[in-house]
Amino acid sequence: MQKLKFLHRTVRGVGAVALLLASLLPAGAQQALSWEQVKAKFEAANPALRADSLSIDEMRAAEVTAFLRPNPQFTLSEDATQIAPHSGVWAPLRGTDVVSNFSYLHEREHKRELRLESAQEGTRITADQHQDLERTMMFDLRSAFVQVLQAKAVLKLAQADLEYYDKIIDISHTRYNDGDLAQVDLDRIELQRVQYESELQTAIVDLRTEKILLEQMLNDRTPIEQLDVDGPFDFSEDLKSLEEFRSMALATRPDLQAALQSLEQSKTNHKLAEANGSTDPTLSAWYTYNSSNNNPNGIQTLGLSVSIPLRIFDKNQGEKKRTLIDIDRSQDLTEAARAQVFSDVDSAYEVVNSNIILLKPYKAKYLDQSTRVRDTVTFSYEHGGASLMDFLNAQSSYRQLQLAYLQLIGTYLTAAGQLNLAVGREVIP
Repeated sequence: MQKLKFLHRTVRGVGAVALLLASLLPAGAQQALSWEQVKAKFEAANPALRADSLSIDEMRAAEVTAFLRPNPQFTLSEDATQIAPHSGVWAPLRGTDVVSNFSYLHEREHKRELRLESAQEGTRITADQHQDLERTMMFDLRSAFVQVLQAKAVLKLAQADLEYYDKIIDISHTRYNDGDLAQVDLDRIELQRVQYESELQTAIVDLRTEKILLEQMLNDRTPIEQLDVDGPFDFSEDLKSLEEFRSMALATRPDLQAALQSLEQSKTNHKLAEANGSTDPTLSAWYTYNSSNNNPNGIQTLGLSVSIPLRIFDKNQGEKKRTLIDIDRSQDLTEAARAQVFSDVDSAYEVVNSNIILLKPYKAKYLDQSTRVRDTVTFSYEHGGASLMDFLNAQSSYRQLQLAYLQLIGTYLTAAGQLNLAVGREVIP
């Protein structure tokens, strides 16, 4: 029996050392990344975010196009080239009429300036939309980061539970050797270890899975064993008022800012439609050599002209009406976006506040109580004052409560990320 006991302890000791080395490997291979480092790495490496940022540069290039002037027109024509009637020799310059014409369309009513203003507002809209995409993706990144932290905490709890339970097995062996514990009770205690081993392996797999998801978002190819993150896995009882969060969201939400910019662009486009309904004259000047007219002095002549379209039928009526309707549409969409902001902030705020209410008694009372009950029952069981069932129930209650607390922390941090998403910036670190 002593040999079996020694062998049992040796196997457990080797397993504990191997587990310790495995847990230390990531920290030794690479320093754990903080949230700020993960965020910076994501902004620099995520291909979807980088690709979307190029649309802003495209819109800036469109500003250049919008502000271009119309190109002038130059025409050179030659007429009346003929064959000499007596000699029969082709004389290309004899009696030839050469005309060069230069014309330019003059845009009135600040059309170029309005086109530029509309293009600049389009750039601002695109920039706000990019920030909105970044806001959404940052929430997904934060959720993945929190899931890794939670998986690490659960793994640490599973390791601590297994280590604690191994001590109970040692105590049970001592009691069995002293004749204070039946064989069947010892077997039940040792069989219970399988559950702790299973929970530990599940926690290891969950941590690796969450790291894989985080690596995918970071577009990183670092081996899973070398990737590690670190950050506070706790909650804060301090929470600003709902009105403060609403005010911040109205000032910073990029989708609301994009809606407001769209309204301004609609107004500018209507002004541009009105301007496009105005008449733009074409100014022309020409020079002729040997012109075909009855003026004996008209060998070289200069001329000027102004061409003015008569906009009797087409006054850009349809575009004027369409842009006017688009203003009303943009106003309605802006109001809808503002209502969505209030809804998002209110919902996220309630979830965060609810999680804080649930977490307060855990931190103030339940965690200490569960530890105290477990240690008291364990001490009593060690000295024969408590039954095996009492000990197993106390240990099970401790594990369930500790795990529930970690899950609540994860839920709180995810809800805090949701509130950051609703506000449009990080208001709860």
